[in-house]
Amino acid sequence: MAHGLARERSTPSGPRPDVEGPQPEGSTVTAIDPDLADEVAVVTGGTRGIGRAIAEALARAGADVVPVSRTEEDVAEAADAVGELGADTLACPTDVTDREAVETLVDRVADELGGVDVLVNNAGINPGPALGRPEAVDPEAFRRVTEVNLQGAYACTHAAGEHLLAGGGSVVNVASTAGVVGIKRQHGYTASKHGLVGFTKSAALDWAPDVRVNAVAPGYVETALTEPVLADDDLYERLVDRTPAGRFADPEEIASAVVFLASDMASFVTGECLVVDGGWTVQ
Repeated sequence: MAHGLARERSTPSGPRPDVEGPQPEGSTVTAIDPDLADEVAVVTGGTRGIGRAIAEALARAGADVVPVSRTEEDVAEAADAVGELGADTLACPTDVTDREAVETLVDRVADELGGVDVLVNNAGINPGPALGRPEAVDPEAFRRVTEVNLQGAYACTHAAGEHLLAGGGSVVNVASTAGVVGIKRQHGYTASKHGLVGFTKSAALDWAPDVRVNAVAPGYVETALTEPVLADDDLYERLVDRTPAGRFADPEEIASAVVFLASDMASFVTGECLVVDGGWTVQ
């Protein structure tokens, strides 16, 4: 399915009451909402945190949404949530590192919902054994991080490729500020996210103009994963002080960027990495 056109809402011709100063006679205010009606979206890592916010935001924009993770209970609960927002959905627990399971997921979505138009690769991990100085990192943990964060994204993109290319779809990879700058003691995560940004750019070149491929790079976001940071007053204050916006993001703020890139509002955007970090990386 091709992407639906964004809805336009125009006010009656006339000056804008919310804008000071002279305005052109007969000026028109145009607001554009993302419209993903008739689109089918798959969101990996879509049952918690940023991924859950993305799944629900896509549903609110009109898409049918399949939130994916490995845990059956979490998948069922997230599917119920997007269903309550009006989306057609299905529950299909999937490990993105299991190529056969990923193929089964895509086949089910295509058979039951009609295809895959939007793929959001959000599944990611950063476990404790993968943290530390290079000589201290557990090699198996490093391998596992890259397997989930990078190879998992590739596996899902590969499996969905036929459907995306058939309908002119969109891929949004959820990277990180660790995909655009170096982060101490997070070598597997930083390597995987840099790789994901690179894959975004190379896939965009190969699939243009039929499929747009973009990434978002969130900074610090208030989720269950950052609860230990939020609970450490000194660490939290240091991070907030370094963030020009003066706070962590809400998951919905990352979701808004994903919906934008998935929709025809970004119809001339491909191969880009949209950094959503409150200015953290500009310093």
